[in-house]
Amino acid sequence: MQRIPLRRLILGAYVVGVLLFLIVPVLIVIPMSFSDARFITFPPPDFSLRWYDAFFSSSEWLKATQTSLTVAVLATLIATPLGVAAAYAVENTHHWSMRYVRVILMLPLMIPLIIVAAGLFLAFAKTGLWASITGLVLANVMLSLPFVVTSVGAGLQGFDKSQEMVARSLGMNRLRAFFAVVLPQIKPSVISGAIFAFIWSLDETIVALFISGGSNQTLTKVMFTRLRDEIDPTIAAISTMLIVGTLTLTAFAALLRRR
Repeated sequence: MQRIPLRRLILGAYVVGVLLFLIVPVLIVIPMSFSDARFITFPPPDFSLRWYDAFFSSSEWLKATQTSLTVAVLATLIATPLGVAAAYAVENTHHWSMRYVRVILMLPLMIPLIIVAAGLFLAFAKTGLWASITGLVLANVMLSLPFVVTSVGAGLQGFDKSQEMVARSLGMNRLRAFFAVVLPQIKPSVISGAIFAFIWSLDETIVALFISGGSNQTLTKVMFTRLRDEIDPTIAAISTMLIVGTLTLTAFAALLRRR
């Protein structure tokens, strides 16, 4: 019987520990969302759907959900074509400046979100975009763009560029060749990027705390405010729905990438 090297055992134990550290909080939140208790307790003394009913019966929660979904959908619809165009330009241009363009496109992921949020707050406060749907959409387009660029860029790197060149040699211009030859083959990467952009826009909290307000508060901001003011078990129910939705979309994106 072959012995497993000690180094591999240590690595396996480390990976299992990291996975448990990430998964255990999720496994605690889900059963708490079905608790019948007035406050968040674990384990739940009894099970009930009262907090899901409280969510769907609250106009404040539903309004915040509508705002978040509207912002996420609009940001995805704008960020996806912009990200596809940017990724295509970066991957097909060999000029030295493209290296700096790639870095600039990735800046929202490199700079701490608290700094980005403060800058957006100051800029939007002076331009009248604070607490507006337009401001939330623009902010989320900026923040989600790197995900689309990265996903589409990976798809373009695995694409045989000679096919596009053949199409162009047969009389197609670059734009027509892209839509007829390139886009159909990188479609899974484009859809994956759009899914990640939607997830990011839906779940983003820090920037929303700074630039959303009034009647245009996102779901995550209302959750944070409720958690600060009182421990409302409805938050656990909303978190469970967000977790299930996010995992479903992520699994779908991973399936597309695999195909």
